[in-house]
Amino acid sequence: MDQPPVNADINSQEHWTKKGDIKLFLWEKYAGSPGGKKGTVLFVHGSSMASQPTFDLQVPGRAHSSAMDWFVEQGFDAWCFDMEGYGRSDKERDINFDIANGADDLAAATDYIIRTRGVSRFLVYGISSGALRAALFAQRHPERVSRLALDAFVWTGEGSPTLEERRKKLPQWSSMNRRPIDRAFVRSIFNRDHPGCAEEKVIEAFADAILALDDSVPTGTYVDMCSKLPVVDPAKITAPTLIMRGQFDGIAGFDDLLEFFKRLPNPDKQFTVMAGISHASFHQINYLMVYHILHSFFSQPEPIYRG
Repeated sequence: MDQPPVNADINSQEHWTKKGDIKLFLWEKYAGSPGGKKGTVLFVHGSSMASQPTFDLQVPGRAHSSAMDWFVEQGFDAWCFDMEGYGRSDKERDINFDIANGADDLAAATDYIIRTRGVSRFLVYGISSGALRAALFAQRHPERVSRLALDAFVWTGEGSPTLEERRKKLPQWSSMNRRPIDRAFVRSIFNRDHPGCAEEKVIEAFADAILALDDSVPTGTYVDMCSKLPVVDPAKITAPTLIMRGQFDGIAGFDDLLEFFKRLPNPDKQFTVMAGISHASFHQINYLMVYHILHSFFSQPEPIYRG
């Protein structure tokens, strides 16, 4: 994954921290020296892949393919990290690495970044189960989140055809801590809702990057999303929040998200529907639109008058 970025001025650095005895891998990108003038973006990955394939994917001929590079070019510092059970982080514990455990990982990762970079608050983006982890982290640690973006999010699971189909295998997911993944599975992420939203070369590059790190992934988020929702309380999420919903996304039930959105207490909140997007929005044909939406929210001035 240590490929040179599109912009030669972008620096990258790997880091390691511990959650107790558990080693976690972190990946940082910045321009010049650390200390992005516009803030620090922390990207949170989902159920079926580690962080670098999701947020720092380099695809020849696809400009700004890496979301991390693009945000660094806009003046931010960018971080991602592998949850326990994924990628380069430790995978040895005999547990299924559920959403709550992922929120613990976020606490450990931000502890490290605060300690080493002096960052006090983060611009947090999470996708799919990563959005659930990010939301739970924001609920637990509101003082660390300046803005929160939840992409392909699900609250109660109502109105989600993907989860309805996935529940048929709940006994299987519950009986094991890890599930195998292969190229066919990665391709299914792009074909299950609305085929054609992503280029073939991007899907193949994404699959290559995922499978270079993992041939299996934890079942914990699947079990949680199929049988334990809701795992977050919108009334306890006080950060300004953006809900990002792909037009064709089978995970994110529209009415479910609207009800969650209504209950967010901070009036500084937005709900956007992303045209032509299914799931895995950074890897879709319309990815630059997704960057724009997220950048607009993360760079929005704070309100002066609050009433």
